[in-house]
Amino acid sequence: MEYKTYKPNPQLTKQVKLYWSIEDMEEGFQHERERIFPDGCIELIFNYSDRWRKYDTETEFHIQEPCFIHGQLKTFFELQAMGKIGVFSARMHPAGLQPFIDFDVDTFTGNTLTTAQVWGKDGEALEKRMLACSTNEERVAVLEEFLLGKRKEYKVDNAPVEHCVDAMIKSVGNIAVDELADELKISKRQLERRFTAAVGITPKLFARITRFQNMLQLIENKEFKSFTTIAYEGGFYDQAHFIKDFKDFTGLNPKQYFSENLEMVKHFSFDD
Repeated sequence: MEYKTYKPNPQLTKQVKLYWSIEDMEEGFQHERERIFPDGCIELIFNYSDRWRKYDTETEFHIQEPCFIHGQLKTFFELQAMGKIGVFSARMHPAGLQPFIDFDVDTFTGNTLTTAQVWGKDGEALEKRMLACSTNEERVAVLEEFLLGKRKEYKVDNAPVEHCVDAMIKSVGNIAVDELADELKISKRQLERRFTAAVGITPKLFARITRFQNMLQLIENKEFKSFTTIAYEGGFYDQAHFIKDFKDFTGLNPKQYFSENLEMVKHFSFDD
């Protein structure tokens, strides 16, 4: 499977984090389920090959549409490719989608909306153009032309929310909402309302996801030998707090998760 990334146009760097693609055109290959975790970002996904299953329960699934926006995640879900793979996506910054739509982002948190549902006939036209592209360079150009046009239509001042997002990322989720509200000279409730409308989840949940993602990075980089150490260094109250968040976002406790990865499990001790 080939994975590629592309940088956005400088005019879109505040909204678009990056573009990515995965491709595997091998036929007859049985793909395993992939578990997707919350990362605090929203994806604009364009599937130009065979369709995917999204599992609603352990045994029930539905077939995903080819072009859609996936809202913020509060927990994990599972996907399974049904044949050849060809996916292109724009990964938005946490508050990056709002300037391109005329409704609150939390409208579809945990769900998907097709490009047609979000942008009507313009969304249908975008889908046709994206699926007609033959290279990722073409896909980037088509999507950026569309996004730049939509951003002119919907003028939104996201500066306060973007400030909060940046502060939470820099502090790895360890900054109080009250502190941020004081900095911006608005009430905590007002900040929470604006943040949820622009990002799709509450500041508190975004902070939890930021800590969780930082913890995954620490583990992937093999910077710690003990989950207790990771819990404290990652800003969790204690190991129980770390395990709870890990299970909420992955569906597994750390021991279950890393026991499935024999190479990774060698590098860590389990303290429970």
